[in-house]
Amino acid sequence: MNTLKAEAYPLAQHVKCSESELTVTLVDGRVLIVPISWFPTLASATKEQLNNWELLGEGDGIHWPDLDEDLSVKGLLSGNH
Repeated sequence: MNTLKAEAYPLAQHVKCSESELTVTLVDGRVLIVPISWFPTLASATKEQLNNWELLGEGDGIHWPDLDEDLSVKGLLSGNH
């Protein structure tokens, strides 16, 4: 993947949730860390539910099937919550 594509189309590679933070690692090396409290469904989920995530498309978004919750990487980068 070239750098321009990574910047224009940010893609997630890995997701980690703690009690207070959602951490998303992008394929271009950037790491996004946002308060999990921004997302009430995630904030009230169990550790097991949070750990059961999958990438949407090529990493355009993140889906938690147990919670029926979706987040877009572009939305996270723009601070939309």
